Amino acid sequence: MKRSLGYKLIFMISMAVFGTIGLFVKNISVSSGELALYRAVMAALLVGGFMLVTRRRIVWKEIKKQLPMLYLSGAAMGLNWILLFEAYKYTTVSVATLSYYFAPVIVTVASPLIFKEKIGARQWICFAMSTLGIVLITGLGDLSAGSNHLLGIAHALGAAVLYATVMLLNKSIKGVEGIQRTFFQFLAAIAVLIPYVAFTSGITLGGLQLGGFACLLAVGIVHTGITYCMYFSSMKELPGREVALLSYIDPLVAVLCSVLILREPMGLWQILGGVLILGFTLYNELAPTLGKKKKNEKPFGE
Repeated sequence: MKRSLGYKLIFMISMAVFGTIGLFVKNISVSSGELALYRAVMAALLVGGFMLVTRRRIVWKEIKKQLPMLYLSGAAMGLNWILLFEAYKYTTVSVATLSYYFAPVIVTVASPLIFKEKIGARQWICFAMSTLGIVLITGLGDLSAGSNHLLGIAHALGAAVLYATVMLLNKSIKGVEGIQRTFFQFLAAIAVLIPYVAFTSGITLGGLQLGGFACLLAVGIVHTGITYCMYFSSMKELPGREVALLSYIDPLVAVLCSVLILREPMGLWQILGGVLILGFTLYNELAPTLGKKKKNEKPFGE
C-alpha cells in the first residue's frame, strides 16, 4: 500500500513539474528550434545515465526492428517541441496548453483509420465537445492579442497533431520499454534538430543572460531528464485509470501558473473551452474502465 502511494506521489510530482515548463520557456531568449535541441541533448544524457545506473538492459535485437518507427516518432517529438515553444511566444501559457491537449482527441479519431479500431458514440461526442472547446478558445475568447493569439493557437494545434503522431507511432512500436523508447526518440530528435538549427537560427547560446541560462538548464535537466525518469519509473506501477486521471495535473498546473504567476488573461469563454477539452478528453479515457472492479485493472506501461 505504502509502495503504491509512493509511486502515485512520484507520478503526481512529475505531472506538476511538466505543468510549469511554460514559466521557464517564457524566459529563454533563444529560438524554439535551438531550445528543443538543447532540451533533447540534456534529456538524452540524463535518461541514458539513469538507464546505466538502474542497469536497464537494451534488447538490441528488438531495437533494430523498431529503428524506423523510433526515428519517425523522435523526429515528430522534436518538431512538436518547436511548435509548442513557439505557441508560448504568441499566446498565453494556458491557451497554448489547453489547445495542445487536443492531441488525445486527434488520436481517438485517427486510430480507427490507422488501426481499424471501432469508434462509438461516446468517442464522437467527446470529439465534438472537445472541438467546441477549441472553437470557444479560438473564436469567442479574449482576442485582445489579435493575430498573435490566433497564431499561438495554430502553433499549439500543430504541436498537438505532432504529439498525436508520436502517440500513434508508439502504439506500433513493440518490444521496447517506455524509457528506452523515449531515450532513442531523444537521439532521433537530436539528429533532426541539429541540421534544422544549423540552417535556421544557428547557435546563439552565448547571448543568453544568467537567468535565461538557468531556465534552460531547468527545462533540459529537471523538466525533461529527471522528470521523464520519474514519470516512467512510477507510471508502470500504477493502474491505467489512475495514470489517465493524474495526467491532468499537468494542464491544470499550467493554467494556474499562467493566471496566478504570469498574470496572463483568461476569459470566461476560454475557461469554458478548457473545461470542455479536458473534461471530455478525460471522460473518453476513463469511461471504458468505469464500473470495472479493481482486481481487473492492469498496470499501464510496457
